Amino acid sequence: MTVMRPRVWLVVAFLLVPLAEIAVLIRVGQVIGPWWTILLLIAMSVIGSWLIRREWRGTWQALNDSIGTGRVPTRELLDGGLVIVGGLLLLIPGFLSDLVGFLILLPLTRPLFRRIALWLIASRVQSRVVTWTGGMSGFGLVQPPAGSSAGVVQGEVLDDQHETRTDSSYPPI
Repeated sequence: MTVMRPRVWLVVAFLLVPLAEIAVLIRVGQVIGPWWTILLLIAMSVIGSWLIRREWRGTWQALNDSIGTGRVPTRELLDGGLVIVGGLLLLIPGFLSDLVGFLILLPLTRPLFRRIALWLIASRVQSRVVTWTGGMSGFGLVQPPAGSSAGVVQGEVLDDQHETRTDSSYPPI
C-alpha cells in the first residue's frame, strides 16, 4: 500500500471539497427550499463571525497573559492558528466547511483539533529532520567516517589586526 504525497491530497481536496459542498447545498435546498437554504447560510455566517470575534479575543487575552507571566505561549499560539483556520473555513460558503469551522472554533472541541494539529506538525518536523540529516545514529547525527575530510574547509584566517595566519597557527580544537 502506498501513501499519497501531501500535494496529491491537496489536489484531491481542491477537487472533491467544492463538489461535496455543491452537492450538500443542492440537497439541503431540495429538502428545505432555496430561500431557507440561503437564509440558513446567512445565519451561519452571522453566528460564525460573532464566534470568531469572541474566540479571537479570548485567545489574544490568553496569549498576552502567557507572555506577561514569562511562559512560552505554545498552546495559545496554536489556538490562535486554529481560530484563524476555523474562521477561514466559515468564510467559504457551504455547510460542510461551516461545520468543520464551527467545530474548530468551539472551545469544547478545539482540544481535539489541537492534538491533531500537534500530531501533524510533529510528524512533518520529524520527516524533515530525518530527510535533512540523512538519518540518525543513536541520539546524534550520523558522523562522517574516520579519516575522511568531510566538512573540513582549508583556508586562511584573519585576526583583529588583519594579519594573515594559516590554519596550522591555531591549536587544534
